[in-house]
Amino acid sequence: MLHIFIDADGCPVKQEIYRVARRHGLRVTLVANAMVSAPRADWLELITVRDDPDAADDWIAEHVGRDDIVISADIPLASRCLEKKARVLRPNGREFRESTIGDALARREILSHLRDQGVMTGGPPPFAKTDRSRFLQSLERVIQACLKDARNDRAP
Repeated sequence: MLHIFIDADGCPVKQEIYRVARRHGLRVTLVANAMVSAPRADWLELITVRDDPDAADDWIAEHVGRDDIVISADIPLASRCLEKKARVLRPNGREFRESTIGDALARREILSHLRDQGVMTGGPPPFAKTDRSRFLQSLERVIQACLKDARNDRAP
């Protein structure tokens, strides 16, 4: 069964994911370093990991599988999940892909190095309504693609 994993600390689209998951009958796992509010539902699981910067990422990378969906803006986590053939969406609706993850990792490393040198590199733009809308469209597209792949895998 298709499963959505959410890197939940600071994820701005949890409510949208819940609505879409309920509509499609999908399982959702929230993974966070601290308690987050979540509805009580049999299709939703909340995992609270130790207070370590990479603990949630490590948990998700260990449990994600082929054609699962991960919601995260974390580039190294996205890379690990793509290696396991999962689909990864940023909260702004942009999808991480195997063909571009290497460039994203390199860009992240360069910006990190510049910040270490004291260069102000700025941050991501503020989350906007258009991001929320794009996320919902992308999530629906990715779910449909995963469901289609699953049907094709079961076909004789």
